[in-house]
Amino acid sequence: MSKKTVQLSRETLRHLPEDISRPRYGAADLSPGIVHIGVGNFHRAHQAWYLHRLMQQGQARDWAIIGGGVRPGDAIMRDKLCAQDCLTTLIELRPDGTSAEICGAMIDFLPVQDDNAALITRMADPTTRIVSLTVTEGGYYVNPSSGAFDAGHDDILHDVQHPDAPRTAFGAIVTALALRRASGAGPFTVQSCDNLQGNGTITRAAVVSLARLRSPDLADWIDRTCSFPNSMVDCIVPATGPAEIAKARALGIEDAAPVTHENFRQWVIEDDFCAGRPDWDRVGATFTDQVHAYETMKIRLLNAGHQVLANAGELLSVETIADCMAHPQISALFGKVEREEIAPYVAPVPDMTPEAYIALIEARFSNPAIHDTARRVAFDGSSRHTGFVLPILREALAAGGPVDGLALVEALWARMCAGTREDGSTIAPNDPNWTALTAAAHTARQRPAAWLEQRHIYGSLAENPIFATSFDRWLDMIWTRGVRAALEAYITPTR
Repeated sequence: MSKKTVQLSRETLRHLPEDISRPRYGAADLSPGIVHIGVGNFHRAHQAWYLHRLMQQGQARDWAIIGGGVRPGDAIMRDKLCAQDCLTTLIELRPDGTSAEICGAMIDFLPVQDDNAALITRMADPTTRIVSLTVTEGGYYVNPSSGAFDAGHDDILHDVQHPDAPRTAFGAIVTALALRRASGAGPFTVQSCDNLQGNGTITRAAVVSLARLRSPDLADWIDRTCSFPNSMVDCIVPATGPAEIAKARALGIEDAAPVTHENFRQWVIEDDFCAGRPDWDRVGATFTDQVHAYETMKIRLLNAGHQVLANAGELLSVETIADCMAHPQISALFGKVEREEIAPYVAPVPDMTPEAYIALIEARFSNPAIHDTARRVAFDGSSRHTGFVLPILREALAAGGPVDGLALVEALWARMCAGTREDGSTIAPNDPNWTALTAAAHTARQRPAAWLEQRHIYGSLAENPIFATSFDRWLDMIWTRGVRAALEAYITPTR
C-alpha cells in the first residue's frame, strides 16, 4: 500500500510524518534580512539550511530570505515554491539510508520581471542587509581569456543604457544601491555563494565596474562602503527530477521541488559584512581570513576533479559520478591526476592536508545514494574548464611539473563536445557555447590544434609545446583507439 502523502505548506506541517524534522518557528516569527538571487537547489540545501539551523535555535529570525531571480527559469521555481509557502524538503542521502527535514528560512519569492522592478524595490528596502547570489560560475560576466569584467557584453551595455530596467542581477544591484545612497538607507553586503576562486573579489569587480559605467561617484561609494566577502561553499546537490519528487512522496510529502543532498556541507567565509550578518558559525560555518587557501583546495581538488571524471563518464555512458568512481579506469584516472598533477599546487589548511582531502572527496563521490549525473557535472565546460582546470595546468607548466593527465582531461572534453558517445548515442547540447564547441571538436578530429585555437578558452596555452603535443597525442588516440585505450595508456604508461 502506498504511503499517504501531505501537500507541503506551512498549514500542513503538523500533519507530516513524525520522523520528518520541521521548523520550530512560523512565518509570523520571521522578518526579512537577505535577498537571494538564483534560488536553485544548491542555495536551498546550503545557505538556506545554515540559516534554518540558526532559526531552529531561536536565533537569526530577522534574517529570513526573500528569493529573487533574473532569468525566465527562475519564474518556474517561484511558482513551485510559492505554491508551498516557500518551504523545501531537504532529503539527506547517506550510504546507509535517508532522512528528511523541512527548511522554512525563505518567506517569499519576488515576481520575476523583465525590468526587475520588484527585485530592485526589495533590495533598496533598508531591511535588506545582505544580497546573496548563486548565478553559476558563468554568470559573472568575466572575459575568460583576460579574467577581467566584460564591459562590452550586450547585457551589460543594456543595463548601462537602461538603469531603471536592468537585465542582469548586477544591474539590479547597482540600481538598488543608487536608490539606497539617495535615500540614506546605506550599503548592503553582496555575497557570492558560487564556485569561483575569489568569488567576492569577482563580484566586487562586476558591481563596481558596472556602476562606474553609469556614475564614477556611485562606483566609488559602492567600492568604499559595500562589502563583498570571499567564501568557499561545498555540498553535492543533484538536480531534481521525477526520481527526487518520488523520494519525497515516499517519505509522505508532496513537494514540487524537493532537494536531495549528500551528508556533508562546508562553508568558509571571510568575515566582512558591512550591515551585519547571521552567526552562521554557531551551526558549522567557518569565518576566517584564510578563505583563499580553503577555496583553492576545494576548487582544484573537488571542482577540477569533477571535470576529470565527468567527460570520461559521458563518453563511456557511465551515468553518475558514483558510477564513475566504481569504474576501474575512470577512478584510476581521477586518483592519478589528483595526486600527481593537482595536489602539488594545493597548500594544506587547518586540520586538512591535500592527501586527506582527496581521500574525503573519493568517499563523497563514491556515495551510491547520490544520483549526481556525469551530464550535470559536465554542464558548461567552457566555464568550468577555464575556471577549475586550466589555472592548474598553467601553474604546472610554469613549475615544470607533469601535465599529461590534465592534457588527457582536455582531450576528453574535446571529444565529448563532438556530441556522441562511444556507443554511438547522441550527447544533447550541454554548454551555452555548444554549437561553437561542437564545430571546433569536429575540426579537431583531423587537426587537434583547432581545439586549442579557441583563444577565449585557452589563451596562450595552444602555443605551449609540452601541453599542445600531449593534447594532440591524446585526442588522436581517443579518436583512433577509443577512450578506454587512452585511459589505460595514462594509467599504466609504457616504461
